[in-house]
Amino acid sequence: MRAIGYTHSLPIDDPQSLVDIDLPKPEPGARDLLVAVKAVSVNPVDTKIRMRRADPDGAWQVLGWDAAGVVEAVGPEVTGFAVGDAVYYAGTLNRPGTNAEYHLVDERIVGTKPASLDWAQAAALPLTSVTAWEALFDRLAVNTPVPGGPRVILIIGGAGGVASIAVQLARQLTDLTVIATASRDETREWITGLGAHHVIDHAKPIAAQVAALGLGSPEFVFSTTHTDAHLSDIVELIAPQGRFALIDDPSALDIMPLKQKSVSMHWELMFTRSVFETADMAEQGTILNEVARLVDAGAVKTTLGETLTPIDAANLRRAHALLESHAAKGKIVLEGW
Repeated sequence: MRAIGYTHSLPIDDPQSLVDIDLPKPEPGARDLLVAVKAVSVNPVDTKIRMRRADPDGAWQVLGWDAAGVVEAVGPEVTGFAVGDAVYYAGTLNRPGTNAEYHLVDERIVGTKPASLDWAQAAALPLTSVTAWEALFDRLAVNTPVPGGPRVILIIGGAGGVASIAVQLARQLTDLTVIATASRDETREWITGLGAHHVIDHAKPIAAQVAALGLGSPEFVFSTTHTDAHLSDIVELIAPQGRFALIDDPSALDIMPLKQKSVSMHWELMFTRSVFETADMAEQGTILNEVARLVDAGAVKTTLGETLTPIDAANLRRAHALLESHAAKGKIVLEGW
């Protein structure tokens, strides 16, 4: 089968950083779906892993997590899907990735593709949707109020992939007033269009801007980027006994200042359930099905920004380069072989 792989961690401008390869078509295990991949999207995790993980023996590594496609075959213990089903999912870190013509994935982390979306639009959604959902409802527990706090959430980095979904979910599924951050006119417009009640500038001190809104101290803060740069503002603005979640990777983070307010801090990594095969691993399939329902009802929209065709090494290198330049707007998807 056709695939895109690498053997060594190389800069993306090196033609060997990602190359077209041929691999054996995999066979499904007990609970696996074999999916004929129609579209894949590229996430920051792809670029990070490409630059920090390679096989010391030179074996091919295949990246990619987000995918949409058709079930080609099922394992003997699969109960939720059948051959021919249209699906979408975000994969897991400890198995080969979706940048391949056929891909194996555990049925428990798979959802039925939104019927109203095409392959590229659907492939843009899984990783960011699961991350945003888990951060809001599993980590921050936003539907459980903070005693005495206003029903307000601050989402930092509002135009990013995860935050763009989080804004929509918070508006559709909670009674929270949503404050999001952006620093450019086009991203402010984007976030407002997704439903944010207020947009503030994260290029300036954010605590004073939040206070100026007159809403009170937010019960919840969800930081998707540059958490270390904003931490002092977060400590200042968050409500006592508030809850704080983050998804980025600060090189260092002094959380002691959070103690005075008894603020709880939550890391979110959407791969935790699948990597450790937790008892609630199937929640990810449930989340994706609920997101599909919201999409088909017109309550949540895809964050697809650009589609590249076909799925090959040249286009995948181009997508990685765009992500590394921080010039991408919306999700980058590759479609068709």
